[in-house]
Amino acid sequence: MRTKRLNRSFLAWASLLLFLPFSCTKDTDGNNPSNPSGISITTSDVTFITSSSAASGGSISTDGGSAVTLRGICWSTTTNPDTADFRTKDSSGIGSFTSQLTGLSANTKYFVRAYAINAKGLAYGNEKTGTTATGSCPDSMTDIDGNVYPTVRIGDQCWTKTNLKTSRYKNGDSIPTALSNSTWASTDSGSFAILQDLPANNDTYGKLYNFYAVTDTRGLCPAGWHVPSDAEWTTMEHFLGGIIQAGGKLKAVSNLWDSPNTGATDGSGFSALPGGSRSGTSGGYTNSGGASFFWSSTEYTTDDLAYSRLLNSTTVNSYRTNFSKRSGFSVRCISN
Repeated sequence: MRTKRLNRSFLAWASLLLFLPFSCTKDTDGNNPSNPSGISITTSDVTFITSSSAASGGSISTDGGSAVTLRGICWSTTTNPDTADFRTKDSSGIGSFTSQLTGLSANTKYFVRAYAINAKGLAYGNEKTGTTATGSCPDSMTDIDGNVYPTVRIGDQCWTKTNLKTSRYKNGDSIPTALSNSTWASTDSGSFAILQDLPANNDTYGKLYNFYAVTDTRGLCPAGWHVPSDAEWTTMEHFLGGIIQAGGKLKAVSNLWDSPNTGATDGSGFSALPGGSRSGTSGGYTNSGGASFFWSSTEYTTDDLAYSRLLNSTTVNSYRTNFSKRSGFSVRCISN
């Protein structure tokens, strides 16, 4: 008889629990269940991570019947960051937005949440994480001619932000130039040219080097730097989301590009301009305004071809290509 009474009591207690309100502060989306604001918000993935910065953002689908007056991203090195931690303030309203997280520490995991505020209250998006890159990227690189190049960190790599302009190898030897079209198309030694042979184009686009200059043992880039390999280009493209997305993120938003400059955002900070090329077969200049060609240091075959990268004004892609080693392409340096 005692056992039956206990069982009845337990069942009554368990049934009561089904109707009792539970108290919790966050649901699986990171939002307050009561959410007086009524805002529906999600957090974007953490991308473009460097040693000191990153990007994220959010998307607000509903404002809860009251206009969103402030939105942004908050972040911390501990979980569930809120507006008392570091945060951005990114305008107002519903829809998608992007935020830049700056002043971060290298090699550190950060927790990130989007937030939005209206007259009714505050709502948070789901939590995302990202770890900053290791190491440092110097502010600039200087070549043997004294040209100074700003730099940009893309993932764990440090790149020059403008095209190489040096007229000498790093040991001080001069690189041959002013070759006629026929000589350019037949040479198998290092050479450079300037687009359309106009000195002003050197300031804007840098020089066009053939592959023999790129791979000369005397070195195009200064100590501590080198011409990127095909694999290093691929690493950078993967970091930017793959070749279909990378091109737009690499191209500068500039009227130097022919219209439509499809998908150009310069989201990587690489700031590619349409410096064109010099043909390895005719020696003529081509694609000015319409394309950027960049050498890698990697041969495609052991005879006449080598890997390069092509960006053009009509697509968002970054194209992995192979061209004659006698072609004249732009060069970027990457740190060792």
